[in-house]
This record gives sequence, C-alpha cells and structure tokens, in this order.
Amino acid sequence: MTAAPSLLTPRVLLPFALVTLIWGSTWIVITGQLGVVPPSWSVAYRFFVGAAAMFAYAAWRGERLLLSRPAWGFAAVLGIAQFAFNFNFVYRAEQHITSGLVAVLFALLIVPNTLLGRLFLKTRVEPRFLIGAGIAIVGVGMMIVHEYRAAALAPGAVLLGTALTLVGVMSASAANVMQGTTLARAQPMTVMIAWAMLLGALADAVYAWITTGPPVIEPTAAYLGGVVYLGVIASAVTFPLYFNIIREVGPGQAAWSSVLIPIIAMGFSTAFEGYRWALLSVAGGAVALVGLVIAVVKRPDKPSVSGGNVVSVPCDQDVVTPR
Repeated sequence: MTAAPSLLTPRVLLPFALVTLIWGSTWIVITGQLGVVPPSWSVAYRFFVGAAAMFAYAAWRGERLLLSRPAWGFAAVLGIAQFAFNFNFVYRAEQHITSGLVAVLFALLIVPNTLLGRLFLKTRVEPRFLIGAGIAIVGVGMMIVHEYRAAALAPGAVLLGTALTLVGVMSASAANVMQGTTLARAQPMTVMIAWAMLLGALADAVYAWITTGPPVIEPTAAYLGGVVYLGVIASAVTFPLYFNIIREVGPGQAAWSSVLIPIIAMGFSTAFEGYRWALLSVAGGAVALVGLVIAVVKRPDKPSVSGGNVVSVPCDQDVVTPR
C-alpha cells in the first residue's frame, strides 16, 4: 500500500515551498505599488493581469470557460470579497505600517476562518485551536506595542494600519469559507478562480474610478514589473498550486504556509524597509508563531489495535474541514 503523501513528499514539498516563498515576498512588492498610482488601481491592474493569465491557462488545457448558471452570482461575491475588499484593505494598510507586520497580522486568518466555518459549514473547533489562537493574539499584541514604541510611525498610523489589515483578514476569511461550500467544489477550480478574479478586478476598477478618478499608471519598469509579478506569479500561479496542495495533504498540513509566510515577509521587510527586530518584536513574533503552530498542527491519532496488529489511523483534517 502506498503511503499517504505529506509535506515532505517531493511532489508536494516543491510547490509548497514555492507558494510560501512567493506569498512571503508579495508583502514587500506591494509597497512598490503604492505612491503614484492609487492603491485601488494597483489592485485592479493586478487582478486583470491575473484573470487574463488564468483564462489563458484554462483555454490551453481545453477547459470550458463558462460556469454553471447558479455559479455566476457566487463567483461575483467570491471575487469581490477575495480580490476587491481583501486586497484594497491590505494595500492601504501598507501605507501606514510595515509589510512585515501586515503579514504577521494576516497570519491570524485562521481565527475567523475557523469561527465562520463553524457557523456556516458546521465544522469542528478543537480546544487546541482556541489555546493556540489566544497565544498568537498575545504575540501579535506584543509586536503592535513595539510599533508604538520604536517604529518611526505615529500611534494613529499603527492603529489605522492594523484596523485595515484586520478588515482585509475578515474579507479573505469570508471568501475562504465560501470556497468550502458544495457549489464552489462543483465548479472547475481554474475557471472559477479566473471569473472571480475578473469580476473582482472590475469591482476594483469601478471603485477606483469613483473614488480617485480615471486610470493612473506609473510607466516604470519597477511598477509594471510588480504588477506582472503580483498578477501572474503571486495570483495566477499560486492559487491553483495551493489548492492542489490542500487536495494532496489536507488543509491541516497546507496551513503551515500561514506560519512560515510572516517569517519570510519580515525578512524582506528587514532587508528593504529597515524593520528593526527589538527584543519585544522578536518575542512577540516568536509567541505569535508558536501560537499559530499550536493552532494548525494536528497531532496524529493514537493507533488502534485490531486482531493483535497495530493499525495506524491517518489524520490530516484541519479544524476548518467540514465533518
């Protein structure tokens, strides 16, 4: 009998490492999208590019590019929550606090994911999750205190950046829970993501035009390269890879990415933004990551005994997996 794959299985480890590295780098790339171009237009450009890449990939695979009738409204709501609200709030948060801190705050996505999953998908919430989430929140709080004391930011900027990030977290969580529904699972993954990206990008463009005026572009290699990187590599490439990792090893093991991404992001922030790891920030980051590990790492079930033979019982379900 072939052993069940894990994160150390080569066909899983390589895409997992790639997705984690790419998503860890996006936080610093986003800072280069802010300035000349209003954040809402930068978000719109990213997902227009991402949607085009997704549709091209689906067409190359010979997939039918239309959704079933009930899925159109679903794709619109999913796209607005994931690719409009979520990213608009994140881009604006990075105007006020460092990208590394935004990434750490966003790692707490597992908290609303589990609570909303319990409410709408009737998923199980385990005591270890509550303990881990509480520890992680304490750690993040320590890092926010450090931002107050040591960062070259006004206290109001730290509060505003944190609030914007948390609203983005809630938007992403709503989209994640939607992806766990029966209707979402019945659609081709690539095509569903493509339409959600396109509809989300259209919502971004409408919002950007209403609030900031006609499209603005920064014709520099750095800005345009960032749009392509975020749209193609960090969106069109990573979303299908990540969802396939979940299918291979389950959402519990795949959730390790949310623990590793902040470490990578804060490394980039240290190198390019001058983020300083004072004792309080180091301690807070460590506490937050320990809490997240406790929340997402599932201990294997005890082996059961049958007929004198020990039978291993695999367990790869995450706390947000439907029963």
